[in-house]
Amino acid sequence: MKERIRVLAGEILRYLAVGGTAFLVDAGTLYLSRRFLFADWGETGLYWATALGFLAGLVYNYVLSLAFVFLDAKQRRKGRSLGAFLGFAVIGLVGLGLTELGMYAGVDLLGLHYMLVKVCVAALVLAWNYLGRKFFIFR
Repeated sequence: MKERIRVLAGEILRYLAVGGTAFLVDAGTLYLSRRFLFADWGETGLYWATALGFLAGLVYNYVLSLAFVFLDAKQRRKGRSLGAFLGFAVIGLVGLGLTELGMYAGVDLLGLHYMLVKVCVAALVLAWNYLGRKFFIFR
């Protein structure tokens, strides 16, 4: 039992490291695309930039999750299948929906700065992504 807890704790710490750097990819893409790519799109530009950032972070997270987070050979084989990628993407799309909803609530309804809202929403979505992927793909 102690060994399982140690293995799970290591996995969670690796996922937090991967998720943290994926957040930097996500938030950086959000910021740069909002500022340069979607600058003239008005309020809808924020949501397109949010989606683009999220997708960039999703791909980054998928690749590094296979390489560094889920180390068990069975998990890796499972994770490299088309079905696993689709599951990874579906869980990510739910996360994207949660992200867009959170951005709308924080920015449009509460009037907060979009990067502050992104940080708060990202923490919740990180937990959803880990739990969803752990239990539905890498179990």
